[in-house]
Amino acid sequence: MTSYKPTVIQKYPKLGEAVTRDTLYWKKYKAPVQIKEFGAVTNIDISSVAPYNYAVTASTRIHIYGRYSQEPIKTFSRFNDTAYCGTYRDDGKLLVAGCEDGVVRLFDVDGRAALRQYTGHTKAVQVTAFTSDKKRLMSGSDDYSVRLWDIPSAMELHTFTEHTDYVRCGCTSNLNADLFVTGSYDHTVKVFDARMDQSVMTIEHGQPVESVLLFPSGGLLVSAGGRCVKVWDMLKGGQLLASLRNHHKTVTCLCLSSSGQRLLSGSLDRHVKIYSTSKYKVVHSLNYAASILSLALAPEDEAIIVGMTNSVLSIQHRKQNVRKCDTADVAKMKKGPSYRYFIKGKDYMPKKDDFLISKPMQQHLKKYDKLLRTFQVSLALDAVLKLPIRTKTPEVTISVMQELNRRGTLQNALAGRNEKQLTIILDFLSRNVIKPRFTSILVTVAEIIIGVYSSVIGTSPVIDKQFINLQQLIEKEIDYREGLLGVLGMMDTLFATMTTKKEAVVPGSQICALIAGAEQEKPMAIA
Repeated sequence: MTSYKPTVIQKYPKLGEAVTRDTLYWKKYKAPVQIKEFGAVTNIDISSVAPYNYAVTASTRIHIYGRYSQEPIKTFSRFNDTAYCGTYRDDGKLLVAGCEDGVVRLFDVDGRAALRQYTGHTKAVQVTAFTSDKKRLMSGSDDYSVRLWDIPSAMELHTFTEHTDYVRCGCTSNLNADLFVTGSYDHTVKVFDARMDQSVMTIEHGQPVESVLLFPSGGLLVSAGGRCVKVWDMLKGGQLLASLRNHHKTVTCLCLSSSGQRLLSGSLDRHVKIYSTSKYKVVHSLNYAASILSLALAPEDEAIIVGMTNSVLSIQHRKQNVRKCDTADVAKMKKGPSYRYFIKGKDYMPKKDDFLISKPMQQHLKKYDKLLRTFQVSLALDAVLKLPIRTKTPEVTISVMQELNRRGTLQNALAGRNEKQLTIILDFLSRNVIKPRFTSILVTVAEIIIGVYSSVIGTSPVIDKQFINLQQLIEKEIDYREGLLGVLGMMDTLFATMTTKKEAVVPGSQICALIAGAEQEKPMAIA
């Protein structure tokens, strides 16, 4: 009895983003751990000292989480109303936060009660940050003012009232303790120097500013607002370097990777875009279940932490590289066959008088191959039309159909179907018939189904509706292709009349190739 040759599953090129180093890098994260908070997560700040705890601001509380904890290890809830912008000091010992009642509160990370309260704002304080000298803190409020406070004495050092709308974001410089930046809903970003009585630079963003970020070098400033992320050169007086419009809803948060070579932006469109800071092009994109309000990266990009409007905190840790086992580790493992056992005889050289005894290897077949082997063609087709095969790996279903067609038994496999089974086949056709890689075989399947089941048309509303949907889908695709061919004809005529030099003429075949490359995602029509 001859051995059965398994069905060859066709491999098709996958359409979509190219696999780059960034794709591989940003996909090396585990499945997200999701933590339910008490309200929308408006701010996430990671301590810059070990063990790199992070403060999560949501509703009237600030929760402190450990690096791998799924429950808060500490909670600050001494707020009269909604808390905002819980931020660590560089040494990780103090935490500052604003509140809806206009009071700025300072906490000892090891304690619970507020160490200091800074009063002076008349409306909600949604921006807080420490200066790099660790002795002062900055706050911005919905009362349009920006204030600088002395931490030990709780005295107000400066008040700036140049903004004409809510101040909703800000940051301080790591290099200059007197320099800080604020962004406002008045569409401006202002740079302040504590030694001056007014701002030293004003930048027009053009939209209400939701987030600002200074590069560690201090030479570049990033602002986010509306659908735009803009990069400014501080050393050239706020010259615009790049305007990035890759989101289709408001951009709410920004952060930098640990190397500073990647810029991340989160948006209400549920996406995190990752940009190269050398070319300012999107190199990768992350998708989430709800609109994003806050975003942070742990040191060495060990974890991505995202806060969303649905009160969910999403944490993804980077997969650790598996360490090679040394001799001591191997000795501790459960004893089993040694490596030498498996390679025994592998380097043996055959001799003239040796007798070779071949041992056939056991063949492991898939369910559809077992059914095809016994000529149960209908059951084999049913096996590859089940979920999730027909949705996740349609190539397997297509390959089995091609094998049945090669054998001449495709019509037998499709015949004798009840309403439910025929519905599944027609649904598969509707989803895949206009995909170029599947068109040839699925056109044959469609023709067979129409020929076999033409007598039942009009007896089942469900089947009739699916036939009509399939017809409309194909007609729409044919119209699209006819229009495309008309455009190609006009372009050939245009290039032929506009050029006089023979080498300058672009052949129609090259135009077709170019447009075909640009239209990879658009399926082909059924002739």
